[in-house]
This record gives sequence, structure tokens and C-alpha cells, in this order.
Amino acid sequence: MLRFAVLGSSSSGNAMLVFTEKTRILVDNGFSYRKLSETLGTIGILPESLDAVLVTHEHTDHVRGLGPLSRKTGVPIFMTRGCAECLPPYTGNIANLVRFESGDSLAFKDIEVTSFAVCHDAADPVNYTFKSQDAKLGTATDFGHCSQLTRARLAGSHALVIESNYCPDMLRRGPYPPQVQQRIHSRNGHLSNHDVQQLLKELSHDALRLVVLTHISRENNTPDLACMLAREALGDLPVNVLAAPADSASPVFEICP
Repeated sequence: MLRFAVLGSSSSGNAMLVFTEKTRILVDNGFSYRKLSETLGTIGILPESLDAVLVTHEHTDHVRGLGPLSRKTGVPIFMTRGCAECLPPYTGNIANLVRFESGDSLAFKDIEVTSFAVCHDAADPVNYTFKSQDAKLGTATDFGHCSQLTRARLAGSHALVIESNYCPDMLRRGPYPPQVQQRIHSRNGHLSNHDVQQLLKELSHDALRLVVLTHISRENNTPDLACMLAREALGDLPVNVLAAPADSASPVFEICP
């Protein structure tokens, strides 16, 4: 059974756990070692039991805790070559760093991972899909334009973790200066609620069971609005749509094809 939990989804820190009975994979770690240990503990998992950490990109809220996690546990940490070259100095030595090329597939026991390039203002950013037996999880966070490649990689997912960062009207009327608004709205920024609607219309299929929305801006969006618009895009399909908590762990979700 493929399971996952979003451990946090905000500028304070981002991480997600994907696991089976045999395998435990962490995606990003924007938390201190203590905070990560406490959060994983609520699921009954120890940091030293992780099989791998997969990094999407080098922004602080995704890599803040990589160094301590690496040095305390020795867990292998996987990232693209471009990401590795641009890690912030404070991460320090990463004991077991594994570099890969965007588009590579990786195997961890009973979980097959495929990386794919996304558009974001980072060095060689990627997202991932996860397959175990017949279940597929697709993740798509921190990107501003949904390319044909992204659509192709996410197609056929039984569960999706997708960012729904902002409402265009709220962003325009909000407190951010024009240059920040432009960055968020650009191809290398973030997805809006309307972008997510269009993406879900294209990705919806009879076996899609769950959509978890992440990276919901406190200033330029609301969870209720993001979820309402996502549900509208899915029509009458029996898909559970939820917003991940910003600063705490979500429930553990099981993916049933």
C-alpha cells in the first residue's frame, strides 16, 4: 500500500513523506532536525529509518534541514546536479549526496520514482511521481507553468499533490509590491487557482481518488477558495479534495487504485 503525508507546506518549511511497509522516502526538508523528528514521530517513523531524501530545489524552505539530517542519520540525499551546485552554504557538508539528471528514474525497494523538470526560479528544479504495485502518486509543487512534460508525467495518477498558491484577484489587490507579484505570476513562479483548475480538468480520470492542495498563500488565497475551485474542475467525479495544513502534518493518506 502506497501512503503519504504532507509534513508542512509554507514558507516556514516544506516536506512530504512517501512510504510503504518496506520503504520510507522524504521529499525535501525545510525543518530543523528536532522539528522533523517530532513530526515524523506522530506517524511512528524515526528519521534514521528513512531510505532516501529527494530534493525538488534549493530554496531555503525546502532544504533548511538537509545538513543536520544528513550528518545525524547518513541517509542518502538525492538532487539534480544543478541543485547541488547552488545549495545555500549553511547546509554544510552533506555526507551522502547523490546527484542525478532531471528526468532520471530511481528505484527504492518497492517504490519507483520518476523525476521531471518544472518551471521555477531555481537551479534545475524537479518534481516526482511515485509508483508502488498499481498505485501512482503525482506531485507538482513550486512551479509556474504546466508544460506538456508535466502533464504527461502526472497523467494516470491515483492521487495528486499540487500547489494552488494564489488567487489572481487577491494577489493584485494584496500587499505585495509589483515586482513580487510579477515573480509569483510568471512562468517561473507559482500556480494560481485557475491554473490548477485547468490542470485538473486535463488530468481527471475515473481512477483519480484524491487531490491534496499545497503552498496556499496566506496573503493571496484561502484554503476554502482553492478547494472550491478545484472541486468545480473535477465535476461529478468522486475525488476527495483537501488543503494540506500550512504548518503541521496532514493525515496519512492511502492510495487505493
